[in-house]
Amino acid sequence: MRRLLSLALMFSFFCANAQNIDTLGRPTDSLTDWQRPLPYSRNQLYIPGALIAGGMATFFNKKEGLKNELVEFRQNHFSSFRTHIDNYLQFSPLIATYALEGLGVPSRTDLSNQTVLMLKSEGLMLATTYLLKNSVHEQRPDGSNYQSFPSGHTAQAFMAATFLSEEYGYRYKWLPYAAYAVASGTGLLRMANNKHYICDVLTGAAIGILCVKIAYWTHHYKWGTRPCLK
Repeated sequence: MRRLLSLALMFSFFCANAQNIDTLGRPTDSLTDWQRPLPYSRNQLYIPGALIAGGMATFFNKKEGLKNELVEFRQNHFSSFRTHIDNYLQFSPLIATYALEGLGVPSRTDLSNQTVLMLKSEGLMLATTYLLKNSVHEQRPDGSNYQSFPSGHTAQAFMAATFLSEEYGYRYKWLPYAAYAVASGTGLLRMANNKHYICDVLTGAAIGILCVKIAYWTHHYKWGTRPCLK
């Protein structure tokens, strides 16, 4: 638990300072408008912060807590449910991003910078989930292994949904709702498959969102055209 709290504090410190420092540790005040990252806003921390708070509130393994109540409900009502859709659904918003790019729909960022942003977001998300899974060592509801917390599928889905929203949400206002609905469906399916508790899913969602936000807050556009600001 101490490791978990330490990681959360480090993550919060990084987010709180993202608006002042670039990827090389230089103050953004010294950068040109072209080099400057997209604007940081504390308002963007409210949703992932609420998800983390919900994840922590349900994390502790109490017999009558929501975490285990939902597992018990699943066992009592649809214990035989199994699907592999979540293995593919988690990537669908990411595929949609590049499909729209391939169709020539203008995105917020040019393809070169967009791909770097995606790789940065993906790398940060994978590193965070891997570190937490191997530090927290929580057993899955089905008892298959001890890598339940957080949900990697959910983190991937919300990372992809946030990336799609950042690139095309300024043009299609409905798109973030659709993207996050798909990501939420992935998280629900992970619970329905008895692979994760609700705390794993909530925290995974927060990680996915924050990793993309950090990538955009700290990125500098060096290869293509200037990003389209909202």
